[in-house]
Amino acid sequence: MSRPGYGGGDLPAVFPDWSPYQDLESAARAYLRDPDVALEALGGVLRGASVLGFTLERFVNEVNGVWQEVVVCDGSRLILWHGEDVPPEEGPPGSMTSSLRVVPVSTVTEVGCRRRLNRSDSGEIRVDSIDVYLLLTSLDEAPPSEEMVGTPRHDALRFGKTLDDGGAGQIARLEEFARLVASVVGRPML
Repeated sequence: MSRPGYGGGDLPAVFPDWSPYQDLESAARAYLRDPDVALEALGGVLRGASVLGFTLERFVNEVNGVWQEVVVCDGSRLILWHGEDVPPEEGPPGSMTSSLRVVPVSTVTEVGCRRRLNRSDSGEIRVDSIDVYLLLTSLDEAPPSEEMVGTPRHDALRFGKTLDDGGAGQIARLEEFARLVASVVGRPML
């Protein structure tokens, strides 16, 4: 199965699994379309800092093409790289954006992790999806919805994986990432 991509080429709708790779570079090279762009941007910020954990996301959107994200935790920061194709009417074929955001772990006020469990007929329980959110002290810049007028809303980082979108390995890796961030939130920085 594939979805139409820009420039007439087809992009695979199912991407290789990055979850078996414990190091960021191998996982990015296995999963991202543009690993060199992502690794260069991340490397400029990491500058030799240890990568304690990471999570990756990639999907194809009929409107904007390929959307890619890497989130790295080095113990004191979350470093987020985001790459996204530019729609044909907004730039020449093959154009993309590359964005970098650095969030101090000290600004994470809450880590939430919701797993959806499925019990088989034999009684075995399996996780079939996970949703993770990191609530930040910064305020969301999105315009308020009609029901939220006048009420500030905190910024949040959200991540999700399902058996159909990522599989059991990526679900487990995202849960591992959430536990890592939860373990460093609120601890004094050395």
